[in-house]
Amino acid sequence: MAGKNMWKKVLAAGIAGVLAAGVMAGCGGDSAKAGSDGKKMVGIVQIVQHPALDDSNKGFVDALNKRGLGDKIEIDQQNAQGDQSNLRTIANRFVSGNYALIGAISTPAAQAMANATKDIPIVCTAIADFENSKLMASEAHPDGNITGTHDRGPLDKQVALIREIQPDIKTLGILYNSSEINSVIQAENLKKACAPYGIEVMELTVNSINDIQQVAESFLGHADAIFVPTDNVVASSIPNLMAVANRGKIPVYGAEAGHVQSGAFASESISFYDIGYRAGEMAADILEGKKTVKDIPVEGAAQSKLYINKQEMETLGIAVPQSVLDRAELI
Repeated sequence: MAGKNMWKKVLAAGIAGVLAAGVMAGCGGDSAKAGSDGKKMVGIVQIVQHPALDDSNKGFVDALNKRGLGDKIEIDQQNAQGDQSNLRTIANRFVSGNYALIGAISTPAAQAMANATKDIPIVCTAIADFENSKLMASEAHPDGNITGTHDRGPLDKQVALIREIQPDIKTLGILYNSSEINSVIQAENLKKACAPYGIEVMELTVNSINDIQQVAESFLGHADAIFVPTDNVVASSIPNLMAVANRGKIPVYGAEAGHVQSGAFASESISFYDIGYRAGEMAADILEGKKTVKDIPVEGAAQSKLYINKQEMETLGIAVPQSVLDRAELI
């Protein structure tokens, strides 16, 4: 009997220990917020990997480090690989971990984070339009837990550039993923920018990277040039588009420098590193308690720069005016 009683006591003690450990884990709201050495957890999520978003990500992190937060925060970098279900999983991870702040890079990433939490501050970058993406009612006056920087490039300058190089252009093609609201907005804005010059905009849409080459075939013989917006699907597969465009000797103008780096002909581009850096500064202000989200209006890039792909210019055999070359950076 004594042996049995002793065994019961040992068993009870073990169960109590397990239950205590479970309670401690379950009450980890505050502890979950801290990473190693008590650092605040900051989650950064990127919809997919391509040069523009990579630059924004780097700028965001550089700004946090420049502010001296490197030893006060632990950054959890996540890439959804273009998958919406991955975004939801990442969002749940950040929220259940009670992260101190979330950095969302691209419109789909921002929307997924916004759907997951109304409490954790979310600082976004590489967003075409916060209002039309339903992230807030007014970019000038954030009304929730979201702010950041937009990536709206100078469409008027893009169209002016195209007309300067191709003064007789009649039809401008645009290829984008219709599931990305940021791309739909850019297509509408492009049509508005082209209308005063009588340029017809030919719209083609894709659902995935696998569609790009086949869909782009429709531009051949119809489009005088092609414009690529800051679309995450198309940006991930510029070489596929170029394989078709080059067969038809059709110049491809990108919305950002990363497109040119990937093979497109030219772009009047903002710096995605700069908008990422500015978003990082906003995040630093929030983490340091200097400002709240509602104190920080959405901002955009202050200037743009012209980039031309030298090899593509030679491939096309296109005569670029000296006035354009004089202000361009050749890649």
